[in-house]
Amino acid sequence: MASEISVDYDRTKELKEFDETKAGVKGLVDDGIISIPKMFIRPAEELVEEPNPSRTNTEVPIIDLSNIQDSSRRKQIVDEVRFASEEWGFFQVINHGIPFTVLDDMIEGARKFNEQDLELKKELYTRDPTKKVRFNSNFDLYASQTADWRDSLTLSFLDFEPDPNEMPEVCRESTLEYIKYMRKLGETLFELLSEALRLQADHLGSMGCAKGCSITCHYYPACPQPELTLGVRKHTDPGLLTLLLQNDIGGLQVLHEGLWFDVPPIRGALVVNIGDLLQIISNDKFKSVKHRATANHVGPRISVPCFFSGHVSMLDKPLSPIRELTSETNPPKYKEVVLREYIGRFLSSSLDKKPLIEYYKL
Repeated sequence: MASEISVDYDRTKELKEFDETKAGVKGLVDDGIISIPKMFIRPAEELVEEPNPSRTNTEVPIIDLSNIQDSSRRKQIVDEVRFASEEWGFFQVINHGIPFTVLDDMIEGARKFNEQDLELKKELYTRDPTKKVRFNSNFDLYASQTADWRDSLTLSFLDFEPDPNEMPEVCRESTLEYIKYMRKLGETLFELLSEALRLQADHLGSMGCAKGCSITCHYYPACPQPELTLGVRKHTDPGLLTLLLQNDIGGLQVLHEGLWFDVPPIRGALVVNIGDLLQIISNDKFKSVKHRATANHVGPRISVPCFFSGHVSMLDKPLSPIRELTSETNPPKYKEVVLREYIGRFLSSSLDKKPLIEYYKL
C-alpha cells in the first residue's frame, strides 16, 4: 500500500531537508513532483477508516445578515445564530456588509505573496511563534504524525494595531483593509452570539473578545495524490471565533453527527465557526467542532481565516464559564483558563494531539 512506511525511513531527516528549503509545499510542486513525499502520507489505518462524505441535502447553515438593525429581523438572525452555534458550531454569513472587492483583494494578496520570488518569501520563513509576521509550512511540522499539504503566512496582532511596515509589501494594502472590516464584523458577531446566549449584547465584547486577532493566509497547491493526504488534518480551533474567507476551490469539511459535510464556497460569503474558548466560556452551550480541508488535484485553494483569540489585555486574566450561564443544576464544566498559558500550549503541540479543551474539563 502506498501509505506503508519502510523500516529504514528517516522521517526526521526528510522533515529537516524539507524545512531547510524554506520553499514549502509550493516548492515541491514547482519542482514537478508526481508522487508526494512520505511525510505527507496519512497512516494506512486512517485511510481505511475514512468515513464516507454525507450525500444528504443537509447543509451547514447559511445566515443572511441583511436588515440586522430591524428589531424583528435581528431576533430572527439571533435565533439562527443560536441554532447554528449549538447544533453545528459552523455557519456561513452573507450580506455582511464587506464589499466583494475587499474579499477578492485579500485572496489575490495571499496568492501574490505565495507566488512571488522565493527569496522574498524566505526572508519571512521562521518557526518562532513570537514573530508577528511569519511564513512557514506546517506550524507543527516536527510534532505531527503527518504533514499537511499547505503553506501559511501568519499575521498575529493581539493588540489589533498592526504596523504596516511589518507586513509583506505585496499584500500589505489588501490585508490592512481586510483587517479593518474583520474587526467590524467581529464586533457584530460577538453581539449576536451574546444575544444568542441570552446575555446583554455587549457582554462578550466587553470581555475583549473582539479586539485581537491573527490572520493566516493558507495556500494549498494542486496535489498529485490528494487521496493520500489532507490540506489540513481534522482539528478544532483553539480560540474564541474564526471567520474564514475561501476562494472558489472547495475542500473545507465539517464533522457533524459522524459524517463529513462539505462547506462549499459561496461568492461573497464568510465561514464562521465556534472555537474551543467560546465553548468553554459558554459552558458547552456553543459547540467547537472538528473540521478539516481536503487536498485537491486542482489549485491553488486559498483560505484566509481570521482567528479571534482575545486581546493582549486578556493574556493573564483567567477565563471560565460565564457566571450567568451556570447554576446549581448546571455547574461550570471547565476550570479556569489563563490565555497566555493556553496559547503557549497550543503552539507547542500538534493538531494530532488531544484537543486543548480536554485539559480544562472538570
